[in-house]
Amino acid sequence: MPPRSGSDVPDRASVVLIASSAGGIGALEVLLNGLAPPLPVPVLAAQHLRRSRETDIVAILSRSTRLTVKLAEDGESARPGTVYIAPPDHHLCVEPTGELALSHGGPVNYARPAADPLFESAVRAYGPRVIACVLTGFDGDGAVGVAAVKARGGTVIVQDPESAEFRGMPEAAVDTGLADFVLDLDDIAPTIDRLLRAG
Repeated sequence: MPPRSGSDVPDRASVVLIASSAGGIGALEVLLNGLAPPLPVPVLAAQHLRRSRETDIVAILSRSTRLTVKLAEDGESARPGTVYIAPPDHHLCVEPTGELALSHGGPVNYARPAADPLFESAVRAYGPRVIACVLTGFDGDGAVGVAAVKARGGTVIVQDPESAEFRGMPEAAVDTGLADFVLDLDDIAPTIDRLLRAG
């Protein structure tokens, strides 16, 4: 799906946000593999994770990308070219000053970490300089965040529900009517790359 209009896509972005749930680790592998360094912005990802055990998501994703992948830490500054993953049982948020923050607040859409707190906090910090992506997953997590991103002039990319392993999250994002792009998974990274290098 093309942009709504040229004015809807900022000349440059400062951060890429990714939301995913069921089927999301495989989708993240594909997306991150398509983002070639040097990446000029950080990537912040909220993948629904089981809170009952340690996660090996960093090791899995690191095999698929030349970008640095790590679990986000409370209070750290997000660096370009690094992928920060919300740790199990914590929401990943962005402070107005730009530092990352971990929250043990209540589940959102039955999940912690969840997409909506990440999206909503990131647009408060970055304004329109946000590219937010919603990938495969159950339920409607990310739809409220999508509305927040668009309200501040950011850019929304959604995986085509027809190509998603689980269509609940991308379908809810598409149903907002606010997506700038609805794309097959393989087309998302090239689109992000083009937006980051626009202007």
